[in-house]
Amino acid sequence: MQKRTLGKSNLEVSALGLGCMGMSSAYGPPRDRQEMIALIRAAVERGITFFDTAEVYGPFINEELVGEALEPVRAQVVIATKFGWDLDPVTNARTGGLNSRPEHIKEVAEASLKRLRTDVIDLFYQHRVDPSVPIEEVAGAVKELIQAGKVKHFGLSEAGAQTIRRAHAVQPVTAIQSEYSLWTRDPEPEVLPVCEELGIGFVPWGPLGMGFLTGKIDASATFASTDFRNAVPRFTPEALQANQALVELLRAVADQKGATPAQVALAWLLAQKPWIVPIPGTTKLHRLEENMGAVAVALTPTDLHAIEAAAALIQVQGARLPEQALKYTGR
Repeated sequence: MQKRTLGKSNLEVSALGLGCMGMSSAYGPPRDRQEMIALIRAAVERGITFFDTAEVYGPFINEELVGEALEPVRAQVVIATKFGWDLDPVTNARTGGLNSRPEHIKEVAEASLKRLRTDVIDLFYQHRVDPSVPIEEVAGAVKELIQAGKVKHFGLSEAGAQTIRRAHAVQPVTAIQSEYSLWTRDPEPEVLPVCEELGIGFVPWGPLGMGFLTGKIDASATFASTDFRNAVPRFTPEALQANQALVELLRAVADQKGATPAQVALAWLLAQKPWIVPIPGTTKLHRLEENMGAVAVALTPTDLHAIEAAAALIQVQGARLPEQALKYTGR
C-alpha cells in the first residue's frame, strides 16, 4: 500500500484509510463485533494504517471496537477520532446538539483514550464547528492536549475556510475531513485551496457517495429502517434515478481501465492532490480489497480531463445531507 503525508505535518498514513462508522451505526444495525474486529485486522495485514472513528458512532461502541481491534498492532497504525457533541454516557444517546467547550473536549479525550485502549490519540477532529464556542478556544484546548502528550494532531470536520484559518493560527491543523467525491464537490472552491495554502491534508468521507458510486444502488434500492440514507434527499428514488448518469460515467472509465466504478471513484480522488487520503468504509472483506485496488488505477491527465468534461454535463439531484444536518456544515 502506498503512503501519503497529510499536508506539511509529519503524519504519514496509507493512501487509503478505513472509515469504521458503518460497522456500528448509520447504515443499519451494528455488525457482528468479532467479524468487524477480524475485518479491521485484515485491513492492517493488507497495509492500511489509517483508521477513522468517533465517539458519536454508536455512540461509543465504534471507538471500543476500533480500540480492541487495533490494540495488538497499535504502534503500526494511526487512529483518528472526534469530539463535539453532547452525549449521555448512561443512555448512549445524544442529549443535545453541539458541545465544543474546552472542558468538554478534555473530558471526551480522556474517555476516548480509554475506549481506544491507547495513551495517545493520533488525530483529534472537531466533528462539527460549534458556533457557540470561538474556534480559537477549541484550538487552544486541543493545543493543551497536544502539549500534555494525549493528542498528536488537530483536525476539523466540515469546517469553512475562514474557520480553518482562525484555528490554524492557534494550533496548526493537520487535516480537514469533509464529504468529497465526484457527486459532492463542495470543498473545491474554497476549502481545498486553503488546505493547499496552509499545508493541511484533506480526508474525504463518503468518497463512494455513501455506496452510490459503487454502482450497486439504483432507484429500486431499499434501506434498513435505521439507515440514515432514508433521510438523505439524494437517496430518494427520483434522485437515484437521475444520478445514475454519474455511475454510468464511472462505469465507462472503469471498463477502459479493467477496474470497477468504485475503484475509479477513489482513483479520481487520489489524483486530485497528493495530500488527499480518502477513507471509504465497508463491512465486507471483498469490498475492502476492491477499494484498495484503486491505488493501482492510473488516471492520466487525459482521463481526468474527460471525466471532468463529462461530469460537468451532469446535474446531481438532491441535497447531500438532510436539512437538519446541513446546518452544521461549512461554518
